[in-house]
Amino acid sequence: MTESLAPLLVSSYAVSPAHTTWDPALEAALLPALCALPGVAGLEVPWMGRLHPHDPEWFLSHAPAGAELAVTPLPWVMKRCGTDARYGIASPDDEGRRAALADLRAVADDVQRIGAESDASVTLVALHTAPQGNAARPPLVESLAEITQWDWAGAQLVIEHCDAATASHPWEKGFLSLDEEIGAILSVEAPISLWLNWGRSVIETRDADAVTEQIALAAATGLLAGLTFSGSASVDGPYGPAWTDGHLPLAAADSDSGSLLGEAHVAAALAAAAGVERLGLKVSRRPRDRTVHDLVRTVADNFDALRSVLS
Repeated sequence: MTESLAPLLVSSYAVSPAHTTWDPALEAALLPALCALPGVAGLEVPWMGRLHPHDPEWFLSHAPAGAELAVTPLPWVMKRCGTDARYGIASPDDEGRRAALADLRAVADDVQRIGAESDASVTLVALHTAPQGNAARPPLVESLAEITQWDWAGAQLVIEHCDAATASHPWEKGFLSLDEEIGAILSVEAPISLWLNWGRSVIETRDADAVTEQIALAAATGLLAGLTFSGSASVDGPYGPAWTDGHLPLAAADSDSGSLLGEAHVAAALAAAAGVERLGLKVSRRPRDRTVHDLVRTVADNFDALRSVLS
């Protein structure tokens, strides 16, 4: 295991209440406070049809100076999947695939805008292999070949693996399998990497040890750029129902959460992912969190739990 952690990207929208109840004052204090935590390189921010769900101009003027941003359109992808079962860059339906590509074109435009009009920079953009339950490798290869020709202002493209569709149990995202995603990347002569999320992988495998195997498989390809620590639970709890993508904390940071992301599995994941360029931390605020201090403390407690594994 490495002696120190790779620079960390914190998912700001998972911990902040401001995306559901818009509070610009809270968000203006929270974003720089998260970036000020030792070891934090920047933030994961959502693309939800535009740069910010409430006020794109506000976001451009308040993105923390010098922060790395990882842009994820997953909330938008899930919204679109809910209204159109054909939607996704891995869709066998060409109309559904083209709709997803059009949205990613808009993401690329906004990535350029962030670089030109804010004090932050986008270093990563996540791609997701929708549609749900009907994704396929050949259309994904076709989409990747097109997407990689666009101007991403220097940002690295990563396929963020989410739980794959499976017949053994209900799926949450139901996207393409990791093997198929790896095969698609290797079929395209373009710089695309992989990103894994521990919680989403355990939702897929229903086995925490199998998540370690999945991380090791991705790392062995040389494609793994990063790993996000985010939990899930096998039972209903304060963060939501069992086996859902509720961004649960590390077990050591909140013993009441029911999170499967315990110390041994954190250690195994870090060892399997050794050498990745970035790590992610994506945890929901605690049910009792109200203030900026509360929210930053929640992230800091999870980061401390992650670091404690190394000591």
